[in-house]
Amino acid sequence: MHNPAFTEFLAAFDAEIVVGQVLIRRAGRGFELRHAGDRDAADELLELVRVDGLRALAQFTAADMFRPLKSAPNLRGGWRAEAADVGALETALNSLYPGAIADWFAARRNPPPITSYREFTARQTGMYRITTHLDDRIAGAAVRACCHRDFCLKRRLWSVPGLAADGTGEKSIIPCLEPCAVLLEFARKVARLEQEGANLPPVAPVSPDAQVAECDFDSPNNPRRVRFALEKH
Repeated sequence: MHNPAFTEFLAAFDAEIVVGQVLIRRAGRGFELRHAGDRDAADELLELVRVDGLRALAQFTAADMFRPLKSAPNLRGGWRAEAADVGALETALNSLYPGAIADWFAARRNPPPITSYREFTARQTGMYRITTHLDDRIAGAAVRACCHRDFCLKRRLWSVPGLAADGTGEKSIIPCLEPCAVLLEFARKVARLEQEGANLPPVAPVSPDAQVAECDFDSPNNPRRVRFALEKH
């Protein structure tokens, strides 16, 4: 079936393009994919992964930590994949970065379909309704921390009053059109901390621990919580 988003994406590059942390090169009628950090690595030094194996590859980091956010900058390297045709390339990219090309295509519309933090949280019910209670300053600090380039490669196009969207070239070509589930959960934790009157000092209280699960926001060592302590002040 004709996919207009993918057709436009293919027309946007000649020999190669980087999507997130993945380098895509044209190879005859097909394509080769590899980690951008392995750009100059010899083929024989990289594990050849089947296209249908890329989804499993994207599930865990090199340290065997689960990757709940596929746009996190922790995709493991040391591999390459060969997509025989456009259909295989589409399958490969949807395995590595689900929905990325559809969002890229949507972001090129004028205006792009963006949902702001306030619009998004206003829809929430139940335990996530608390995220509407963050004032703009604290919500902005939470967004800056959670969506920092250290944690997500998507270029954030949405915002909250007082906080600008990510600039062109700051992260990757993958756009973020609305807050994600990770941001929502992080905002909920921040709202609870604020509600409880947590006295976060002007500097990070602890060093971030890369071994803490990415979405374990109860841990004070969680890198996003550490970053929030810095952003808040």
